[in-house]
Amino acid sequence: MNASSLLANTLSPDAATRQTATQQLESASRENYPVYMLMLSDELRNENSQIHTRNAAGLALKNALSARDSTRQDEYSARWMALDVDARQKIKEGSLLTLASPQPRAGAVAAQVVSAIAAVELPVGQWPDLVEILLGFINTSDDTNLKIATLQAIGYICETIKPEVLALRSNEILTAVIHGARKEEPSSEVQLAAVHALFNSLEFVRDNFDREGERNYIMQVVCEATQNPSVSVQVGAFECLVKIMALYYDKMAFYMEQALFGLTVMGMKHSDERVALQAVEFWTTVCEEEIELAHEAREAAEYDEPPELESKHFAKVALPEVIPVLLNLLTQQEEDADEGEWNLAMSAGTCLNYMAQAVADAIVPAVIPFIEAHIKAQDWHQREAAVMTFGSILDGPDPQVLTPLVNQALPLLIGMMNDENLHVKDTTAWTLGRICDLLIVTIKPDVHLHPLISALVNGLSDRPRIVTNCCWALMNLADQIGIYLDEYITSASESPLSPYFEGIVSALLRVTETTANESNFRTSAYEAITSYVSHSTTDCIPVVQNTVIAILQRMEQLLNMQNQIVGVDDRNNWNELQSNLCSVVISVIRRLGGGIQPMADRIMTLILQLIQGAGKTSTVLEDTFLVVGSLAAALEAGFAPYIQAFLPFLYPALKAHEDTQLCMVAVGIIGDISRALGDQSAQYAGAFMNVLLENLQSNVLNRNVKISILSCFGDIALAIGPAFDPYLNTTMDVLRQAGSVQPNPLDFDLMDYVAQLREGILEAYTGVVTGFKNTEKSPALLPHVPSILELVHQCLADEERSDSVVKLSFGLIGDLADCFPNGQIKEHLLEEWIAHEFRSKRGMQQETKKTLRWAREMIKRATA
Repeated sequence: MNASSLLANTLSPDAATRQTATQQLESASRENYPVYMLMLSDELRNENSQIHTRNAAGLALKNALSARDSTRQDEYSARWMALDVDARQKIKEGSLLTLASPQPRAGAVAAQVVSAIAAVELPVGQWPDLVEILLGFINTSDDTNLKIATLQAIGYICETIKPEVLALRSNEILTAVIHGARKEEPSSEVQLAAVHALFNSLEFVRDNFDREGERNYIMQVVCEATQNPSVSVQVGAFECLVKIMALYYDKMAFYMEQALFGLTVMGMKHSDERVALQAVEFWTTVCEEEIELAHEAREAAEYDEPPELESKHFAKVALPEVIPVLLNLLTQQEEDADEGEWNLAMSAGTCLNYMAQAVADAIVPAVIPFIEAHIKAQDWHQREAAVMTFGSILDGPDPQVLTPLVNQALPLLIGMMNDENLHVKDTTAWTLGRICDLLIVTIKPDVHLHPLISALVNGLSDRPRIVTNCCWALMNLADQIGIYLDEYITSASESPLSPYFEGIVSALLRVTETTANESNFRTSAYEAITSYVSHSTTDCIPVVQNTVIAILQRMEQLLNMQNQIVGVDDRNNWNELQSNLCSVVISVIRRLGGGIQPMADRIMTLILQLIQGAGKTSTVLEDTFLVVGSLAAALEAGFAPYIQAFLPFLYPALKAHEDTQLCMVAVGIIGDISRALGDQSAQYAGAFMNVLLENLQSNVLNRNVKISILSCFGDIALAIGPAFDPYLNTTMDVLRQAGSVQPNPLDFDLMDYVAQLREGILEAYTGVVTGFKNTEKSPALLPHVPSILELVHQCLADEERSDSVVKLSFGLIGDLADCFPNGQIKEHLLEEWIAHEFRSKRGMQQETKKTLRWAREMIKRATA
């Protein structure tokens, strides 16, 4: 079968034909990669072939070169670079030639192929003349199709390749792209391709934006493009403005004043929703930037420093113009809009939410007249918009400003849960949920609680989307009242929710009895039950005990139904239900603590059956492991009888290196078991340490799991104390090697990773030192003290250090001093950097200061 027929069959409406052809292609790519790639390239450039087969060839080529998974991408890149130079050159030339195809779709897919090859070759110094070739196509050709495809290729290249790789050609690329986007360009298709390419190149033209003249020209071209006769070009131009605002906020004051205020406000009123959506998104982005700048300013003030960038308060200045437009857009809901569909009314609500956070109290007088005028309107659009407006401004303004408004509105909102319109009820339930979440102190138990809970519980028998919001509101009510009681009334034996507790939990359990989960309502009900259990006061414990019995019965019923599962949907539904049930069981175990003992046998029997039944379904396995971990923490030494039955399931999970989340949870379980059993876990420590050390050697295991493993060493050492001695030197060598990894200031991902890595190492060192402290084995730590303190020094010298790292560092120094109180490490503790760090208290949280004071006393004693 020739290439055309084979590729055509991959698009066949017949599933069997399609599958056979796809398998043949995959087999060809594995067995003879060079021939496969050349075959696809020839088909892509063949002007006599059908466009759909050329398209399929181009996509197959691209997919053989690029992958989302980084490990697979490395494989694909190595495979391509190992290809014969002549073959690579022929494929590259074919792709470049196809950019000029009279068939625009062929040119478009060729642009993707060129970009995919560039993403492999440019970072390693190959294909050095590519950018020059592409710029030549744009600057010297009159072929519209070639210009469009070339601009698309440049756009894709800018999107996929790191800016520094293209930095030397950024001026030329920008010039070509801007030239294509100008209003003088006769082809709107060329303009559109240029605007999209500009969007993708904005991140690496920072130097150009720093130069006022170039910046002015870029902004002029983009602003003019928002007025282009082509709506698609207008949309693309507004998308550019959104990204420019996110990247270059600090340079936007002049343009906001001159053009952007007017252009974006007019854009929000545009008759085409695509344009209006982007114009609204522009103001959402402005608000997001200013919220972040306000947060940074507060942080800087804590250190008595000026912020790096100051807010221009664009949102506050634009409030009088922007708010009326947003409020009008809120009234443009569609009766039959799909729940997940992003539309103008939803976009306006989101923007209003961010606007409230950005301008704080100023939003209130800007919207109250609208709410008052429309909340009782005959037209449901206006009622719903008024409620949405009220719900959207609850996060941002001072609670003292909002409290009287909420007190006044609550009875009306509770009554609107009986509104005849579905959309109004839905938004009302959401708004009540926001009040419960953000302003719990406005809800007066003796005035509001009974009608509020009645309305929300009645809503549980309504349409699925309303049920979801009612569950969310009830969950917020439990969470926030629980947090309030924890903060202000420690060890409360009863709660304002106590009289309603059993009724609410029973109503939520009824919601979960269905097999359906439309709008996620069943999952939301289980989440709400979990919150009520977690925050239950002593007087509600009998209800919690009855709840877990009901949940365990459901788990048993589900296990018995496992053999009846047919198809993927049934399996997914079964998995999701088991995960929900596990979450409730975990919350019950954590709430009852040792009081779960009478049910422990039943829980573990069920969980072990569930692990066996789940097979390799990682989400269910993760949840079952979390149940085991919480049970171990609750029972402590009482967990010992279950360990032998559980270990055969734990070790395979620890060796499932490809499943990051499962492996992470399994490592956590070792820590849970060690903490629970204390020195009794020494009999398992050897096996645990062996498998953890093996995991550190794995090339497949995610590096974040390895951080958890290091931290787990500390858990084991702390639990078994001096019995950790056989593993001490190996562990300390591993920790020292891990501590030598240095961050690269230009690689933010690596910087984040190193920060987390160091925190994990500090936790490990703390566990080891504390485990050996005051034992006959403590002298074994002495050779390792310099390397421990070297890491602590690095952590404290880091300007970006987190408060948790500072607290761990001071605590570790204190532990070392406490471990050697008779001057054994005096010379290390008297080093100048330690004295300097202990003098500085700037920006420290209270708990960290407490640790610092304790550590200082330990040092005094150890150096006396």
